[in-house]
Amino acid sequence: MLIHAATPGTSLATIGTPTLWTVTIGFVVALLVLDFAVTRKPHEVSMREAVGWSTFYIALPLAFGAWIWARYGSTTGVEYLTGYLVEKSLSVDNLFVFMLLLSAFAVPAVLQQRVLLFGIVGALVLRGIFIALGAAVLANFSWAFLLFGAILLVTAAKILRDQLAGSSHDVDVSSMRSVRILRRFMPVTEDYRGPRLSVVEGGRRMLTPLAVVVAAVFATDVVFAVDSVPAVYGITGDPYLVFATNAFALLGLRALYFVLQGALSKLVHLGYGLAAILGFIGVKLVLHWAHGVWPGVPEIPTLLSLAVILVILAVVTATSLYATRERGDAEGSAHVAQPRGHHERGH
Repeated sequence: MLIHAATPGTSLATIGTPTLWTVTIGFVVALLVLDFAVTRKPHEVSMREAVGWSTFYIALPLAFGAWIWARYGSTTGVEYLTGYLVEKSLSVDNLFVFMLLLSAFAVPAVLQQRVLLFGIVGALVLRGIFIALGAAVLANFSWAFLLFGAILLVTAAKILRDQLAGSSHDVDVSSMRSVRILRRFMPVTEDYRGPRLSVVEGGRRMLTPLAVVVAAVFATDVVFAVDSVPAVYGITGDPYLVFATNAFALLGLRALYFVLQGALSKLVHLGYGLAAILGFIGVKLVLHWAHGVWPGVPEIPTLLSLAVILVILAVVTATSLYATRERGDAEGSAHVAQPRGHHERGH
């Protein structure tokens, strides 16, 4: 059953019945509990383990999408799949920042998946709040579509500018406000103490570096939520689908991180692709607002949005792999072309 909002101030059109919301949230919580159980004993994640969990967390949302399609029709199914694709693309960008944070804080390999899991929980909570606020604003104020569109266009411009400057994923730990606040009010131990966030030493409570890196990850979660929630609202106005796409995109991040850890550095053009996607969705939201004011203004169909996003991702992936291969070939040629005496003097 599709529930529609008849008048402003009630709710957005949604398939989310109370039962469906309860089952979905319960299922997400159960998966998080399972993830915490898996990471309860710190260990390095093997590629086999990471691939297995990644396969599960990709098959699960696709199967759910097939159920949505069969139960609620192709229009709702396309909205869900497009929203999931957008959120998954943005989550890969999140992994870049997580990777740099884990490196900057020198997080031991055995603790990395626990940090990622804390980050996922924080992101789910924050996005749940943003989704509820977004739904309330969109249901009561039609100009919110224009606001969301503007946010995405500004974000796209910033990503593009940073990409052109070559600094799209710089992380300065010492300048992060969350880190400065924690260190100002609580002492921090010099080394990690396993999965513990705090310890008692000399009669006083001290944070561990793990707590500091988790706080830094939470701070970045806020930024990601500001981008991702308006982006998916540009695909569908259904708060339930917005939540489901965000939840499924985030749940698989822990395992996906270890699968893509080596490949992330090769996606050198991903920033351009994300800027194009966010800019496109921003324009889509602005047109949607304009259509409500002037009915003659055309809107961008969701199916066309899906095609555009797929093409953008395919192009930036192909150009990234080509660019990194060319760079590798050039470095290899330069290495081979060096005079033999150069190597001997180097030794």
